[in-house]
Amino acid sequence: MTLVACVDVGSTRTKVVVVDLADGTVVATASHPTTVDTDVLDGLTAAVAATGCALRGVSEDPSDVYVCSSAGGGLRLAVVGHEALVTAEAGRRVGLSAGARVVHVAAGRLDRAGLAALRAARPDVVLLVGGTDGGDADTLIHNARSLRLSLPVVVAGNADARDAVVALLSGRGIEVTATENVLPRIGVLNPQPARAAIREVFLRHVIGGKKLSRGTRFASLVRGATPDIVLTAVELLAEQVGQDLVVVDVGGATTDVYSVLAPDPEQEPEVAGTLWRGRTVEGDLGVRWNAPGVVQAAGRERLLSSTEEGQLAAAAAARAADPRWLPASAADQAVDLRLAALAATVAVRRHARGEPAAQVRPAPAAGPLGGPRRGGRNLSRVRLAVGSGGVFRHVAADQAVRVLDEAMADHGGGWAVPRRPSTVLDRRGVLAAAGLLAAEHPAAARAVLQRYLRAA
Repeated sequence: MTLVACVDVGSTRTKVVVVDLADGTVVATASHPTTVDTDVLDGLTAAVAATGCALRGVSEDPSDVYVCSSAGGGLRLAVVGHEALVTAEAGRRVGLSAGARVVHVAAGRLDRAGLAALRAARPDVVLLVGGTDGGDADTLIHNARSLRLSLPVVVAGNADARDAVVALLSGRGIEVTATENVLPRIGVLNPQPARAAIREVFLRHVIGGKKLSRGTRFASLVRGATPDIVLTAVELLAEQVGQDLVVVDVGGATTDVYSVLAPDPEQEPEVAGTLWRGRTVEGDLGVRWNAPGVVQAAGRERLLSSTEEGQLAAAAAARAADPRWLPASAADQAVDLRLAALAATVAVRRHARGEPAAQVRPAPAAGPLGGPRRGGRNLSRVRLAVGSGGVFRHVAADQAVRVLDEAMADHGGGWAVPRRPSTVLDRRGVLAAAGLLAAEHPAAARAVLQRYLRAA
């Protein structure tokens, strides 16, 4: 056997999946609380040791251990673009697909107030976009001149202005990475180059900058932000099944929804382009750190009675106060399942419905809204739904399936629900593992997905 450890360092727990590269078999799994208060390598080492497998990579040969991370808040991205509904929106969609939590979107020419708002969002990286290739360059150059931040910048705007923008930024000592335009033509979204550049900047600057570990060892082990790695696995799974699919990942801090959809020739293209393989992240929905946000959002979506909302609010506050808390009774577990079902339902609603056309910031809508929407995704043809996250691993399978089924049968959410999709649970946490293996061991990655996530 040739064993490797695939490690997901999350905001709450560090999860390890040991895979035999020969046939994609999961040999062992283990987890440990993420040790952000000391050194994340402490928890990583303990989790790998708990598998009982002989692996060298934590302290010696890095080829034995593949790591992704969302610890310390993951990757916080700000997008600065030209038009709110065109290049700025295209940049936001690409940022989400790159595994980032988009904490701020600015559109138009940056002024003093705009720069102050950008700083207040505390991003780790700025994605600077604007103008189609050969189109307007003035706004992009103005914004490059106005950026006064000691943060790395990824430039993915008008190709004609690229050299001038890079010169402006690098001349002030800003770490800058230039890549292809996210929106080279109206309606044509080009996510991969910017996604790769954001991943590279995350590895070079963000992991070390979060002070998660005392030395450089942890940064050398990390292959990418966890959501970006998971999206890689979701794309690979979609290629295998040959059908539209959706993945709902309920975590302690966020709930992420991934979907891979076949292009619809009858769908009118949006000016910001359509991302057929995409992700949305709901930073206010989590069953630990952001449990109160689940209750508040579910209330706004009219998913709760006033009595239940009051009861859940107290339980959610207790979970947020102690994110490492684990249920000790059937009643506690029932509350966790209810929170997870609400988080999944609200997150899928937002993913599928999109946003009001006038909305610029990526914050979730205040409630069910009518009117034109942008960025919505038609999930009606989804044939495979995958549930991921701790709640889907640590409860009985039939209970976990009900959580996912509730989200998939949400007829009151204002979106077209799938018609009888197959349901699969990521009980071993293999999505992150497959994504980590995809680049260097694609056969093993496919074998893992085939074994553990294909519907019967």
